[in-house]
Amino acid sequence: MENINRKWMLVEYNDFAKAELTKFEANIDLTKRAEAPNQYGAKMGCNGMFFTAEFNKGKAKFSSVGSTMMFCAGTMKLEEKFGKDLPNMNQYKIEGHFLTLSNADGDKMKFIAADWD
Repeated sequence: MENINRKWMLVEYNDFAKAELTKFEANIDLTKRAEAPNQYGAKMGCNGMFFTAEFNKGKAKFSSVGSTMMFCAGTMKLEEKFGKDLPNMNQYKIEGHFLTLSNADGDKMKFIAADWD
């Protein structure tokens, strides 16, 4: 199986510019933790986000999405959209250093491995 269990930087999502995503250091951390093997995190610029996820043969299931509740000017639109869309992503594909999450409606989130440059 490809190494999905690592940190991924968000590089393509909706109408957000890559420069904006990079500035916010938008990422999803799928690193496995022994104490909570299906719990992961994300950060879209301000708040820490958390969720439960399962990955199996190209299928993904995200649930229990939540976040801390600080207000940060300029990042809230990205955080709100990501938090709303993540549970709808039900497919994943790893190609080289890229991870793409998608759904049947054609919505996509594209990430690059954080440890690759």
